[in-house]
Amino acid sequence: MDTLFQLFSAKVHAVNTDFRRYLWHDIDWNNRLIAIIGSRGVGKTTLLLQYIKTTFGNNLADVLYVSLDNIYFSKTRLSVFVDNFVKRGGRFLFLDEVHKYPEWSLEIKNIYDNYPDLSIVFTGSSALDIFKGHADLSRRLLTYTLYGLSFREFIALKYHHELPIFSLDDITQKAADISSIMMPIIKPIKLFEEYQRFGYYPFFIEDEKNYSQRLLQTIDQILENDLPAAVARIDYSAIYTLRTLFAVLAESVPFKPNMLKLSKQIGIDRDTLLKYMNLLAKAELLLLLHSDTYGVSRLNKPDKIYLNNANLMYALAEDAMNLGTMRETFFYNQARVRHTVHDTDKGDFLVDRTFVFEVGGKNKKQKQIAGVQNAYIAADNIEYPFQNIIPIWMFGFLY
Repeated sequence: MDTLFQLFSAKVHAVNTDFRRYLWHDIDWNNRLIAIIGSRGVGKTTLLLQYIKTTFGNNLADVLYVSLDNIYFSKTRLSVFVDNFVKRGGRFLFLDEVHKYPEWSLEIKNIYDNYPDLSIVFTGSSALDIFKGHADLSRRLLTYTLYGLSFREFIALKYHHELPIFSLDDITQKAADISSIMMPIIKPIKLFEEYQRFGYYPFFIEDEKNYSQRLLQTIDQILENDLPAAVARIDYSAIYTLRTLFAVLAESVPFKPNMLKLSKQIGIDRDTLLKYMNLLAKAELLLLLHSDTYGVSRLNKPDKIYLNNANLMYALAEDAMNLGTMRETFFYNQARVRHTVHDTDKGDFLVDRTFVFEVGGKNKKQKQIAGVQNAYIAADNIEYPFQNIIPIWMFGFLY
């Protein structure tokens, strides 16, 4: 255990706290059991270490961070480790990568019940189904999802401009005021192009030149390691099929799936195909867009499929990049963090069952949304709004 304390102290000392993710302010850190889930590479570990450093400073006697993929936990059960930690005065425990530890949900439930003075924060893969483990954590747990960087956060991390978050109402009603605030500070069109290429995952700050290569490696890690660890009863033959499916979809987005044709192409039945699409979406590799329906119909096939973010598009298929698809991907990716987004036959997206958005270039016409209430065009390559035409980059300030 002493070695784990030494590793923890070194990590906390090294972490930089100048830039903090949006989720920091959303989390009720006073809750005794907190889960933070998200894709590999979005900054979950950094968030934990920053919180520890900011909250506890150098007073770490009753605090510990450990990653459950450490070889230590191949020999020592988590419950035994926690018992020793509490007996040494431990009160605050931060567990990283819980999906790498077998029976994690049962052990965490028992630890929570057996040590009432212990607070636990843990992280896991976005594919982790918190409430389908072997223990019921639902009554004990607050769960938060950490998404990749917003356009606003990218600007803060790279260029050190701390800019405000704007609500959807702000953007639709006060877009001219937002432009007036932003234009003296940033060149949004230039920065927007950068963000689309390499701004979604915080690790871009370490090495922009090799960002795409590292992103491809991250995809491999998600498919080969995180999914098998996070999802029960998924073997490596299934992982091979998932990889094949993802490759096919990556070449075709935006994709309106023909389930029969696609299931024959991949070699799996329709129900398995739908299950695998949803797994890739939970792993934050795809975005699935459904129509505005309720109940069991949402179990049906998605109306349209996108890659999760434009960075994936550049890394996987830059030569076949379609600007229209990139714009739609950006809008959906950013809006879905705080809002519900559905497919609609009027425009491209229905947001919060209220607002209709057509996404396009600066010369996009009104034909698709003519006569539709609360309808807007999210337009690329413009700095200022005009009537119901809003610069698309503004939707990167929603979180």
